Amino acid sequence: MNRFDHILAKSEKYGKLPLIRHLQEVALLAERIAENLGLNKQIARTGAILHDIGKTSPVFQKTLCPNFKRPPGFVFRHEIASLFFLSLIDEADQPAIIDMIVAHHKSIYQDAGSMGILDLEDTIDACFEKHAIGFESWMPDALAILQTLGLQVKPVTLAEAKDSYHKVVDYCNKRNTGYSLWKGVLMAADHLASAIDVHQYNIPQKLFIKPQLDFYNRKSDLYPLSHISANDTRKHTLITAPTETGKTDFLMKRCKGRIFYTLPFQASINAMFNRIKDNLKGTNAEIHLLHAASALKLSDGQIEEKIMQRQIGASVKVLTPHQMASLVFATKGYEALITDLYGCDVILDEIHTYSDTIQAIVLCIVEILATLQCRIHIGTATMPTVLYNRLLNILGGKENVYEVSLAKEVLNSFNRHIIYKANALDELWEVISEAVDKKEKILIVCNQVARSQKLYKLLDELYPSVEKMLIHSRFKRAQRSELETDLQKKFNTGKEACFVVATQVVEVSLDISFDLMISECAPIDALIQRFGRINRIRTRETIGQLKPIYVLKPPANEKEAKPYRLGILERSYEVLPDGHVLEEEKLQDLIDKVYPEIHFENIALAAQFVQGAWRIKELWHHPKSALLEALDIDAVTCIDEADRDTYETASFEEQSAMEIPVSYNSIAFNNLDKVKNAGTRPFVIPSMAYSQTLGLLLDLARPEFSDVTLRFL
Repeated sequence: MNRFDHILAKSEKYGKLPLIRHLQEVALLAERIAENLGLNKQIARTGAILHDIGKTSPVFQKTLCPNFKRPPGFVFRHEIASLFFLSLIDEADQPAIIDMIVAHHKSIYQDAGSMGILDLEDTIDACFEKHAIGFESWMPDALAILQTLGLQVKPVTLAEAKDSYHKVVDYCNKRNTGYSLWKGVLMAADHLASAIDVHQYNIPQKLFIKPQLDFYNRKSDLYPLSHISANDTRKHTLITAPTETGKTDFLMKRCKGRIFYTLPFQASINAMFNRIKDNLKGTNAEIHLLHAASALKLSDGQIEEKIMQRQIGASVKVLTPHQMASLVFATKGYEALITDLYGCDVILDEIHTYSDTIQAIVLCIVEILATLQCRIHIGTATMPTVLYNRLLNILGGKENVYEVSLAKEVLNSFNRHIIYKANALDELWEVISEAVDKKEKILIVCNQVARSQKLYKLLDELYPSVEKMLIHSRFKRAQRSELETDLQKKFNTGKEACFVVATQVVEVSLDISFDLMISECAPIDALIQRFGRINRIRTRETIGQLKPIYVLKPPANEKEAKPYRLGILERSYEVLPDGHVLEEEKLQDLIDKVYPEIHFENIALAAQFVQGAWRIKELWHHPKSALLEALDIDAVTCIDEADRDTYETASFEEQSAMEIPVSYNSIAFNNLDKVKNAGTRPFVIPSMAYSQTLGLLLDLARPEFSDVTLRFL
C-alpha cells in the first residue's frame, strides 16, 4: 500500500481511486498519445502528472465524502489548484502544460456552468484565495506525490502559487484562434484512464496499431474493382461504382494508417463493423464501433472491449459522421477527437445520402480533415456531379485525388432491377399476394416512421400467418439491435415468404438481398441506395437476373413529403423508367437531372471552422446544445415510464439498452417529465406510447396517457 493512497482522485462511489495511481496511468497514456503525434513525451508526462494534483487539497477531498453537501456559491475547481505548481516547470514548457491543465474539464470562457477560468476573472483574487485555502499544509503532500512520479520539485510558496495563477489568467486572455493539441492529449488520456484499469488490461499496447490490410488484396472476376490498382500516389480518393463491385475492399486498400470508416446509419455501421472485424480476424488490429448503442453489439465481448469502443487509438473505428460533428461546432472534447484523427485515413461511404444540414456538416468535416493531414477516401454509388466537383475542389483537385470509375460495359453487367411506377399501394395488392405465394422476401420502405407503423399493422391484419417485422430508428436500443440481427440472419436467409417494413435505416451497406421492393418515392440517390437491398447477391448465376421494384407516386404536399423536399421527389419520380430496366450506365444522368444544382446549406453561423480557418479561440469549447440545435437529428432520448426506477440506478450499458432515440423537436414540447440526474437525462414517456412490435408511438407520448400508479406523489 502506498503512503498516499488515502488521497483520492475519485470517491468510493466511483471506485475509490488513489490520486497517485490515476496520475501515473494518465501519464502513461499521455506519453503514448504524444508519441503517436510526434509530440514531446516528457512534456506530455509532466502535464499529466500535474493535471489533477490540485485534488490533494483537503477542500477537494471533502467533496468525495459520501454525505458531502456543496456549500452555496462556491465550486472548488481542482484544475485551478493544480496550476499553483506551474513554477516547477521550465519556462519554455509552461504553455503546453497550461493547455493540458486549465481546460481539461471546462472551457476557459463562456463555460456552460460559468466556471471557466476567465468566467471567474471579475473575482480573480477571491477565486485564488478560495482555492488556496490551507495551501501550505497540503502543498508538501502534493510535492511528495509529484516527486514519487519523477518530477523534480522544490517548495512552492503561496506567493509563487499566486503568481502562477495570475500568469495563467494572462496567458488565457491572450489565446489566438485555433485548437490546442496538448489539451486534446490530456483529455484523451484522462478520459481513457478514468474509464478502465490501464495496467490490468495493458491498454497502451492496444493503442495506435496500424491495421494489417493484406486481406483486401483479394481478387475476383465478380468484383471489377478488385482488378484496379490502388497504388496511385495521390493522397485522396474519389470512387464511383455500384454496390457489389468491391468498393469497400478498394477503399480499404487505399489506406496507409489507422482508419475511420463512416456510414450514414446505425444499422449500416453495425453491419460494416461485423464485416471488418471478420475480415481482419487473426490480425492484431483493434476494431471499434462508435455509436450510442455500440455496447449492445458487444454483449459477448470482454469488458475492456466494450469500454475501449468510445476511446482513442483504434486501428479501425466504424462510426457515423454525427460522431465527428463536434469538430465543426467545437463542442466539448473536440480537441481529443483531433488527437485521434490526426494523420489517419478517413473513409466516407455514401456521403450524399444525408439531409441538407448533415451534408453541409460533412463538407465542413472534409475541410477540417484535410487540414489535419488526413487521407480522405470517398466512395459512392450515386453522387450528383455538382457535389462531386465540390468535394474534388475541397481535396485539392485532380493532382491530389485519385478518381476511379468503371467503364460502361462493366456497369451494364450490374443491371439488376426493373422499375415500375404506381400511384398508390392499393394498386399493388395483387403483386404482393403473388409474391407471397411464390415465397418471396418483400421489403417495403416508408419515408416516415408513423406511416411505416400504420402499414405494418395493415399487413398484419391481411397476412397474419406470414412472418414479418418492422424496423426503424425509434425502438429501444436493445430491441433495435435484436431487430437488425433478425433482419440479416433470419429474414434475409429464410426460405418462406416474409415482409420487412422499414424506413431509411436499411438504405446503406446493409448486406441483405430481398426479392421484391415497394418504396415510397425518395430522392433519386436515396432510391438507388434502397434498390441495392434487392437482388444484391452477385454470383455467376445471378448476373443478368432482374427483380421488380415498385415506386409509389410522391405525395401531394410538403408535409407528407418530409423529410424530403417535394420538388426533389417529383423530379426523381419523373426520371425513373416505368416497366423498363434501370440501367447502371445511365444512373449519373438521372441523378444530374434531379440535381442540376445543389443548395449547399450555410451553417457558418454555428460552425467554428469557416473558409479554411478556425474562429474559436484555443482552450474554448461550446456546449453540446449548439450541436443539437444545428443537427436536429435523433439527438435526444426517451424511456418507458415502467423502466424509470431501473434506469436511474443502472449501468451505462443497461441504460443504453432502455433508451429510445428521438428527434428533439418531436418530443421536447410535450410537457413530459425528464430523468434529472442519470444517463442521458431522457424524457419519460407513458408505457402506452411504446409497443414491442411498433416502437415509439408519438401520438401517445403525452403526460395524459401516463400510468398514474407509476407517478411520483
